[in-house]
Amino acid sequence: IRVSALDEPEYPKDLETAIECKPDAILLPKVERAQMLEGLSAALRSAGAEDIRIWAMIESPLGLVNLREIASFGQNLQCLVVGPNDLAKDTGVSMDNDRQAMVPWLMDIIAHGRANGLALLDGVFNAFRDETGLERQCLQGAQMGFDGKTLIHPAQVDVANEAFAPSEDEIDLARRQIAAFEEVEASGQGVAVVEGKIVENLHVVTAREILAKADAIAAISA
Repeated sequence: IRVSALDEPEYPKDLETAIECKPDAILLPKVERAQMLEGLSAALRSAGAEDIRIWAMIESPLGLVNLREIASFGQNLQCLVVGPNDLAKDTGVSMDNDRQAMVPWLMDIIAHGRANGLALLDGVFNAFRDETGLERQCLQGAQMGFDGKTLIHPAQVDVANEAFAPSEDEIDLARRQIAAFEEVEASGQGVAVVEGKIVENLHVVTAREILAKADAIAAISA
């Protein structure tokens, strides 16, 4: 559940209502300092709701500047969410041309998030009737390393799910990489070859993550 920003008068009531709903997570917008997360975390502890995770929205220049302290907050921080519209508004950076001017910031968010074991969600695509543009931006986000994308309309769900889910080819390759590596490992070797490319332990770790994601999606769909 997304609540109002800390400095908005609706925040206290929003937070009270959100806690009563017992969501998996509460999304706090306009996070610019780690202290802002501490305030929310303390409120959750006080309400006996420590199991509710915190998602922090990075959507301002100050939030970008303080990424290190925000991402390393720990406790119940689970996810960083990009807010591209406010980033563009506050900086004057264009989101045209596949957001190329914004890519360094997006990759910085990914780097800080991964360094701290956080999930990462790309920001919204405003033209909700433009499926081609949405697909292109979803694929861009997936290639960057985002786990998923925030959406503004139900019509965007299927496109985003397909873009961020492992394809059948990726699943098949992951299985073959794991099988090939396990075979050579059993013979005392540490490197396999699949489709003319070396497969080491680090590739197997990625392959297992792909299969775990596919299994999770299948479980939800069942």
